[in-house]
Amino acid sequence: MDTQSNELTRSPEVLNPDTRQRLELAVLEVFSENDFHRASIRDVAKKAGVSFSSIYDFYGNKEGLLFACIDSQLKELTERMIDHLRGIKDLKEKLRKAFWVQLDFYERKPDVGRILFLTIPYQKWMADHTYRQEKLINLFIEVLKQGQKDGVLNPDVRAGELLDFIYGLVQRRFTMWIYRGQSKSLSEESDRIFEMIWRAISNPDR
Repeated sequence: MDTQSNELTRSPEVLNPDTRQRLELAVLEVFSENDFHRASIRDVAKKAGVSFSSIYDFYGNKEGLLFACIDSQLKELTERMIDHLRGIKDLKEKLRKAFWVQLDFYERKPDVGRILFLTIPYQKWMADHTYRQEKLINLFIEVLKQGQKDGVLNPDVRAGELLDFIYGLVQRRFTMWIYRGQSKSLSEESDRIFEMIWRAISNPDR
């Protein structure tokens, strides 16, 4: 049943906000606690108090439901990032804050991190439009490109590769935090880790 067509009969945007929130919370719980292939829309429907058929009407299939939920969460991260970076002029401090915001976000919402870094089938997600996250990515890329233009960041690699380095470390930090039983704060050592990042991405000739 979870492999039905992803063609929607109705847009999720017209769902009652309360219903969408209950669905999102149910998705985060079910998909963060189960392997993707074992996560069931029936379990989501039961927890959210939404009919099984309505979920298919609005989201098409299991992937559509999951990706819509992740998209919503990453939009929240984007808005939080914009809010925290507002008014910071110094490039290093701006990137330091951006690194901390990500770790803090996943520490507050480990279920989102589990889905993104441990559960989600990337090949399927990359084929979906929600994977691009253009607003969040462009926010980073613009900052990194400006840093290169100003001669502060390494100009010999693409801005996207600098971003890959930072993102990769965020993912690794979260994964090992889960593996180690979340015994410490994920974000409390962000300054120390960021100093290593800064040495790696700053202009060696500066």
